Amino acid sequence: MAAQILVASNRGPVSYVPREDGTLDARRGGGGLVSGLSAIGPDAGALWVCAALSDGDRQAVRQGVADEPGVLMLDIDARVHAEAYNGIANSVLWFVHHMLYQTPLEPVFDAEFRQQWVAYRLYNRAFAEALAEQAGDGAVVIVQDYHLALVPGMLRELRPDLRIGHFSHTPWAPPEYFAMLPDDVAEELLLGMLGADRLGFLTWRWLKAFQACCASSLRDMDVTTHWPKDQPPSVQHWTHGRPRHTYLGVHGLGADADFLRERSRRADVDDRMALLREQIGPDRKTIVRVDRTELSKNIVRGLLAYRTLLADRPEWRERVVHLAFAYPSRQDLPVYREYTAQVSELADEINAEYGRDGWTPVILHVEDDFARSLAAYRLADVALVNPIRDGMNLVAKEVPVVSDAGCALVLSREAGAYEELREDAITVNPYDVVGTAEALHGALSMPPAERADRTKRLAAASTSLPPSRWFLDQLNALRET
Repeated sequence: MAAQILVASNRGPVSYVPREDGTLDARRGGGGLVSGLSAIGPDAGALWVCAALSDGDRQAVRQGVADEPGVLMLDIDARVHAEAYNGIANSVLWFVHHMLYQTPLEPVFDAEFRQQWVAYRLYNRAFAEALAEQAGDGAVVIVQDYHLALVPGMLRELRPDLRIGHFSHTPWAPPEYFAMLPDDVAEELLLGMLGADRLGFLTWRWLKAFQACCASSLRDMDVTTHWPKDQPPSVQHWTHGRPRHTYLGVHGLGADADFLRERSRRADVDDRMALLREQIGPDRKTIVRVDRTELSKNIVRGLLAYRTLLADRPEWRERVVHLAFAYPSRQDLPVYREYTAQVSELADEINAEYGRDGWTPVILHVEDDFARSLAAYRLADVALVNPIRDGMNLVAKEVPVVSDAGCALVLSREAGAYEELREDAITVNPYDVVGTAEALHGALSMPPAERADRTKRLAAASTSLPPSRWFLDQLNALRET
């Protein structure tokens, strides 16, 4: 049966792990898309198209085991996937949008990059063809993120009858940074995105940056940007000799309050809280961060700021503990392995310099444990969220929702969440270690009543667009475009 609502993303809602007996264990994931699709109901004719990411996934597809209702998993050549995913999506597009390059040395767009770009194009083509084949007449398709930026344009050529949307979960680079890409690649990316009827972004800042890139990189193609008072912003461009508009909108994904509050009160979270309290010690305040060891999360500078706090404000020694949960990410890329090692080394240095019997200044955990993360949320006196650049950052929104006694939020002005939470957060420049240390001091010193009041307002702002509504808002806006 042809699908009427389709979602495309690199990672799907299910993955397959081989058991010892050779059978496969299907493991379901979570997140905003899962919640969003569940909100439209089982009779909506929805289909989730995703890639087989692991050997277990590919085995499931080839054995016909990957038959999860409402999910189509694509078995794309492993080399093509690796070059598209690691070579382009994670090593180029992620770095561009998060402005991570050390520009005296990188990027280098050489023959290897061109080979990987061909793979990225093939990867997007596989998704476009699958969507074209599975979509019913006039169906709605919402494509997710930077991995699949070319899909809207490719799908538009194959199925002009479809209503096509794309949502960016990352920041969007400003035009002067985006212009580091080879001109033809920048043009192909933007035109691929403009194949959509509507593009969604997490904040107005990222939306405006996309518009500015179109105006700059496509200025010789009669592309114009519009910001009318009574209509959504748009980019006008020409297709087959005819003008068409791609409309732009903002959907600031919020925290799932009901899920978080229920999940954080389960027995396993209580057990983790007891263990953490034992590690922290009595009558001490806690600074909590929960991140992947992603370069953009700025964990190293966060640790440096904490060390500066202990150096400059000795009154906090033995009175505060930094719970730093840094879960390894993208360890198949050398730069990420090196960064993860640097985080561990710095935490060890701080503990060696300031630690005393009965007080460990930094408690670092690197094994992913969701229940332990929720336990830390509940215990946090201060949440440190200091990315150098982040599309949104849901940790900043989740901690106030779960916090037991109220939590001061130290928040980078470069996080997308800053747009919604800045009134009640303590704002920091993520590059300013001394300034961040002073912000931590201010957060630790905040009176309990003020901290509780701020937490209530932060929680309300953080949950204004929960995942189910976030997806439905995109769907409805696309249908109305």
